[in-house]
Amino acid sequence: MKHDVHIIGGGLAGSEAAWQLAKRGFRVRLSEMRGSGDMSPAHQTDGLAELVCSNSFRSDDADNNAVGLLHQEMRTLDSIVMRAAEVAKVPAGSALAVDRDVFSAEVTRLLSQLPNVEIVRERIDTLPSEGLAIVATGPLTAEALAQSVLAATGQESLAFFDAIAPIVYHDSIDMDVAWYASRWDKGDGKDYINCPMDKEQYFAFHKGLIDAPKADFKEWEKDTPYFEGCMPIEVMAERGVETLRFGPMKPVGLDNPKTGRWPYAVVQLRQDNKQGSIWNMVGFQTKMKHAAQVELFRTIPGLEQAEFARLGGLHRNTFIRSPILLDRQLRLKSASHIRFAGQITGCEGYIESAAVGLMAGMMAAHELAGREFTAPPKTTAFGALLGHITGDAEADSYQPMNINFGLFPAPEGKVHKKERKAALTSRARTDLARWISDQGISSDMPALQPA
Repeated sequence: MKHDVHIIGGGLAGSEAAWQLAKRGFRVRLSEMRGSGDMSPAHQTDGLAELVCSNSFRSDDADNNAVGLLHQEMRTLDSIVMRAAEVAKVPAGSALAVDRDVFSAEVTRLLSQLPNVEIVRERIDTLPSEGLAIVATGPLTAEALAQSVLAATGQESLAFFDAIAPIVYHDSIDMDVAWYASRWDKGDGKDYINCPMDKEQYFAFHKGLIDAPKADFKEWEKDTPYFEGCMPIEVMAERGVETLRFGPMKPVGLDNPKTGRWPYAVVQLRQDNKQGSIWNMVGFQTKMKHAAQVELFRTIPGLEQAEFARLGGLHRNTFIRSPILLDRQLRLKSASHIRFAGQITGCEGYIESAAVGLMAGMMAAHELAGREFTAPPKTTAFGALLGHITGDAEADSYQPMNINFGLFPAPEGKVHKKERKAALTSRARTDLARWISDQGISSDMPALQPA
């Protein structure tokens, strides 16, 4: 099939960009190396939009959380990721979490049924020299293509480590010790499994984290920084004996029904599939060796007989220096026929990656239709994220960033601190609606016609 846009990478961003273009009537070639005989260090399947770390899209609160607001904005623009998430949703309190297999299968199904999307299992080793293209190869971009990007940009890529949390089979958890509850009793009361620790158990566990053997580093990996939002638990432990009790092992708001009190520390697990048969250890991403993980995690009360569907792991993520390499339309300044989208741009998180892919698809669609595209206002979640990536961030210290209210302009006038989040989200909704109207974007997404 002759294509209008070549999308390289079938992850969250690439799938989202393909959906936005195809629904507007444009022809897409979607190249994905998984399924062609190649596999990344972290992926396990050849499904589109496979989730390799957590199964959570984080908060779904559109009134008080920047991520929840981004969820809402993506739903407004008919995001394929949000469509699939609704089908694959599993209980997670006020968060949005999914069955990762159902989610990937739904994204694959939706794209496969579109006649103007050609999904090709192939590895692309060089940037296209002509024709519109979107590079959405993610943080695990294959070495040959990464070298092609470096040759085109003349800039060194940046890198950081991302760690994966273990997954436990539910029937191996001792529910006589653990209990179901969300913090402060949010959700339906069974969204998390909680494993309590007393002070002695916690201090022994902390020492175990410090002493456990860790994955070896290659010479070129030794100086690569970690992303703060996905810090290995043993690295957090090295920052101080109490650090974990104010982080992923925080006991606040969790009454142990067996004692009526908060434990000294707690390990939480979140449902990872619709059947509830596997549960993710929240915040327990790790670079410990596998045997050490099994030994130490089985000292956690309630997990003494734990069986693991997946142990934690570590992989190296790469991203480009977007604030100086990309223009405001996500185009490579040195080759304007190429756009970048997703985590390779330096956004961090599933939803942020998909959101940038969505924008890249819309931008390419407008360009093909000969229509001007104006970025969403920076008062919106889309606009704030795009602004950060395409020039507002400090290039010299550029690091992966989740969407957060710190990227938004301050609310106008005097706003009480307790009302600030509501003021920001209310303004964002108003400004996004105005932008949609000004851009002539319809909710049913008909094919764009040349202006």
